[in-house]
Amino acid sequence: MKKLPARLLLPLLLVLTGLLAQCQRPEEALPPQPLLPKDAMVSLLVEMHLTESRVEATALPPDSARALYLQLHKGILWRHDVSDSLFQRSYRYYSVHGKDLDEIYGTVIDSLSMRKQVLTNPQAAAQLKQAQQSGWDK
Repeated sequence: MKKLPARLLLPLLLVLTGLLAQCQRPEEALPPQPLLPKDAMVSLLVEMHLTESRVEATALPPDSARALYLQLHKGILWRHDVSDSLFQRSYRYYSVHGKDLDEIYGTVIDSLSMRKQVLTNPQAAAQLKQAQQSGWDK
């Protein structure tokens, strides 16, 4: 068997390394059909985080708290007419697309912060109501 000339060894090695690197690149995940829109995900996640907070405040033993949360979680999905599998698929898709998940959770955090501000500051509640009446939220 013949040896490769030294001048061809380096370019061949670079080409093979490039080809192997291409094989390691994950494929772009296609959106599942159907996919929950971002605003629906925001609504669900806000409600789920509020529910989680309420359950934690009950000071139940961990196993009871988990059972209660799972039951309430099912109720949230039922009220929004979303199956658990649709929610899971959509969440998985958005989590693979970090920019989308960052956008969703940015809105969730803003919504939760606004709720906290309204609950702790009566003036903020009046300002929010006035802003909504003047059309800021549209």
